[in-house]
Formats: sequence, C-alpha cells, structure tokens
Amino acid sequence: MNRRDRGILRAHEAGISVLQRLLDLLIILITIACLYILQGIEQNRDMLAVAAFTLLAFSHLADTFGLYGSWRGERIRDELQKLTGTWLVSALVLISTDKLLLDPKPAYLVQLSLLASLPLLALAIYRTLLRKALKALRYRGFNTRKVAVVGAGSLGVRLAGNIARAPWMGLELLGFYDDERIEPVKLPGRRVKLGVSGNLEQLVQQARAGALDRIYIALPMRSEERIRWLVDQLSDTTASVYIVPDVFVFNLLHARAENIDGIPTISIFDSPMAGTGALVKRLEDILLSSVILCLIAIPMLLISVAVKLTSPGPVFFKQKRYGIDGRSIEVWKFRSMRVMENGATVTQATRNDNRITPVGSFLRRTSLDELPQFINVFLGDMSIVGPRPHAIAHNEEYRGQISSYMLRHKVKPGITGWAQVNGWRGETDTLEKMQKRVEFDLAYINNWSVW
Repeated sequence: MNRRDRGILRAHEAGISVLQRLLDLLIILITIACLYILQGIEQNRDMLAVAAFTLLAFSHLADTFGLYGSWRGERIRDELQKLTGTWLVSALVLISTDKLLLDPKPAYLVQLSLLASLPLLALAIYRTLLRKALKALRYRGFNTRKVAVVGAGSLGVRLAGNIARAPWMGLELLGFYDDERIEPVKLPGRRVKLGVSGNLEQLVQQARAGALDRIYIALPMRSEERIRWLVDQLSDTTASVYIVPDVFVFNLLHARAENIDGIPTISIFDSPMAGTGALVKRLEDILLSSVILCLIAIPMLLISVAVKLTSPGPVFFKQKRYGIDGRSIEVWKFRSMRVMENGATVTQATRNDNRITPVGSFLRRTSLDELPQFINVFLGDMSIVGPRPHAIAHNEEYRGQISSYMLRHKVKPGITGWAQVNGWRGETDTLEKMQKRVEFDLAYINNWSVW
C-alpha cells in the first residue's frame, strides 16, 4: 500500500490539528487588528488584552462545540454551523472587553456589526477554501482511507450508498463483508453493484494484514454475539473500527449523539431547539413579537371593542393547549364563538357553525382572532413559527390514532407553521387531514435550522 493510497496527511494528523487551531487564531487576530487600524485605534497593551481574551474564549469554546473533530464525514454546512456558534459567543467577549478597555463610549451599530461579523466571515471563507482544496486532493486519490462495511443488510447498504455518493470524504469503499450474502449489492442511486469481498473471518484476516484503514460494523441489533466476537478479533489490528447503531428501524426525530459521563448515547426523539439555535430563535421571537405588538396595538383595541359590543362574554378566549414537551399552556385568542369550550370535549368549528358570532366569522376568516397569540410568543409559551397548538381534548383523541402525533410537541407551538403554509389549515374533519398536518409538522422539526 503506497503513500498516495494511505493518505499523505495521515502521519501528521496531530500536527495538522494544532496547525488548524493556530491558523484559526491567527485569522481572528489579523482581522481584529485590521479593524482597529481602520478605526484609528493605537496598538497598545489594552488592544492586546482584548485580542487575548477573545482568542482564549474562542479556543475554549471550539472544544465545547466540537469544532476540531474529524471533518472526513462531516458536511461543510455542519462545520460552519459549529463555527458560527463558537464565534457568536466569542464575539460577546470581544465586544465586551473592547468597550471596557478601549472605547467605553456608546458604540455605533456599524462598528459592533463589523467586530462581530468580519472575523466570522474570514474564518468561514478560509475553512471553505481549505475544504475545497482537500476535496480536490481526495478526488485525485490523495488523503484517502480504505474502508469496508460489515453487513450487507439495509443499514449497511444505506451506509455504503452514502459513502459512494460523497467522494469528497476520501473514503475508498472496498466492499461488503457478510456471513450470509455472497452476491453483489446494488447501492441506492448507483448503477454499479458493490461486491461482497468475503465473510467476517476473511475481514479479520484483511484487517490484520493492514489492508483496511476503517471498518464500519453495520449489523442488526440481534447480531450482538457476532458483533462482540468481531470487535474482539479486530482489537488485534490497527484498523479504526466504528459501530453503526441500527437506529433506522425507528422513526427518528432530530436524533443526535450525547455523552453521559463517558457513556455515549443516541437520542431517538429529540428537539432541535437546543444550544445556540434555541437562543437565536428565542431572541428572534422576542424582537419580532415586540415590534408586531406595537404595530397591531390599535387594531387589537378596535377588535376588542367590536367583540365586546356585538356579543356577551369576555373579549379574549384562553384555551388550555399543549406547549413544548406537552406542558400545559393557555393560548390567547379573540373570542369568536358564543361558547367557551375548554374541557374534555371540544367540538371543532365547521363552516357555517351557528356558534360563531358575526364578528367572529370575519375574525376567523381573516385569522385576526389569532393576533393575541403574539402575547404568548412574547411571554415564551409559543413561537411565531411552529406546529399549530391543538386543544388538549383533540390531542388526546388523535395521539392514539396517528403514529408519532405527540412528537410535534418537541418544539414550541407557533402562530403559523409549515403545515399551514402548505395548505393544511382550518378544519380537520377527517383523520387523513390531521395525518397530513402532523406529517408537515414533523418535517418542519426535522429540517429546522437558524437560517
């Protein structure tokens, strides 16, 4: 196996990791220095202290966010998200120490924006160019790893398909190893088939001969004894061994890995609203709901008067609904009906429902009855965008009829959501309509991002 096949960077991985850290810090330092020079700030000890605090914060946070893990199987989008999270917190340190040591006067928005954004932009450009250069090298056969997939079942085929579709990872797929299958396997989206190179005993022989750099064990959960035997045998080799958990038998919802005091775990159902993403979404909700409430204050006052004068009862209707993680919240609406159903039985409103008041009909048709929910958003019970909250009675009715129904509560409910954007709004008089709404709600949760 020649140097080109084994990877020209492999022998220097530790040094390259240190170099990567130093280059990141150097780019941040150069960018900050250029900004201060352009602003006419003299380079003195205070300026050095600001830069030092920022670099220390970034270096520490980079490990917390996992910024210096292996890139080989990670998309550039995921790397840039980690970079953004690391820098956003570091930027708070930069701006705070800058104001404390260099310029205690009120700062211009442009100045703060430059301090917060230009180092991030420089880092993003540098890392993107570095990725492209590494990608070009791997396409030409440099910095590659020879890999094998153990198990030619559905999980192994899916994994092999992902590897084959992403040559930028530099993983040279040699084939499957399986005790039960010998014929070649067709990969998803590929015309050619991938052969089965042998059984598990032959895999161990190849690994001991140094012919494999990485081995991915993609056997089903029921093969526990075979996996134990294989792991024990491969401990006598220099190959890197990875166990691919057979979690795809479940309907995953934003699954991610977590470490519990040294024990790795994988969440099957989880919320995407965590860490920096949750903070950004909450800040967005506070800012937008504040502005919108100011803009709609007079229209809301006029609607309140109209509701009060045209039918007896309160102006607002507060209904118990499920919030994030199934916690009970009170959702505000302008009262549009003569009844105030909020118990174990709630009858959905239908077209030409005689319980709806004349003003309520207009409010419901134009969705103006939902305006008070911006108060819920400001208070933190809801978000502007998210799955629509259903009455508790409806939740209890549908959770037993629709698979994964309650998973829509892994995020805050919203004033509007992906289901409504796609036309699944209003009355759900059939089970199919509710199923489609839940389908789009879960798609939103799985694909949500800050952007």
